[in-house]
Parts: sequence; C-alpha cells; structure tokens
Amino acid sequence: QVQLVESGGGLVQAGGSLRLSCAASGSFFNKYGMGWFRQTPGKEREFVTAVSWNGNTYYADSVKGRFTISRDNTKNTVYLQMNSLKPDDTAVYYCAAVLWGTGTSDPSEYNYWGQGTQVTVSS
Repeated sequence: QVQLVESGGGLVQAGGSLRLSCAASGSFFNKYGMGWFRQTPGKEREFVTAVSWNGNTYYADSVKGRFTISRDNTKNTVYLQMNSLKPDDTAVYYCAAVLWGTGTSDPSEYNYWGQGTQVTVSS
C-alpha cells in the first residue's frame, strides 16, 4: 500500500514558479512509476508529466520546456518544478503511483493517488 501526500501548491502570478512535492509512504518507492495530473472543475483529469520507475520522463506538450519532473528515491519523493506559469495552468494537481510504471499518461493505469494540491496562477 502506498500513500501519497502532495504539497507546495499556492497562488502565483503569471510568469512565476512553484515546486510541488509528493511524498510517498510505504516500501519500494524506487519500483513505482510516478505521475502528475491536473484537473479543473467540469473537466477530465489531464496528464501533465510522469517519470518511470527507472527514471525516464514524459511530458504533455502543453508543459514541455516549462515543467520538470524529478524523483529522489532516498526521500521517497517526486517533485514537479513549474516555471513560466500561465493562468491556464490553474488546477488541482494530483500525484499518482503505479508499480513498475513506465511513465504512462493514462490515469486509469495508476493505482494510488494523493489528495491534490491547488495551484492558482493569476494574470
């Protein structure tokens, strides 16, 4: 069983930066693929980025060049560095995990989810 807790959300002006963290409990964090998704009211959960269990990274086109995912297996934590933020990035951001995950963008393939953290970008 894995429990995920996100932190780092908040209010930022357009062009600013935020770093989200997702701390995982449980064992064998290094065997989990990790993903970040986001959701706004009335819309489907949207893939943002993922890192596979062995470190390969994947990004949605909308965030390429602005967002960076990284993982620290010694701290059981995955990070999302968000730069050059835009108002369209406003959403609740969720961290997700799947055993032996390869970096899939399909939210249905993830077994574990955090509670989400709100990111609001003002114009």
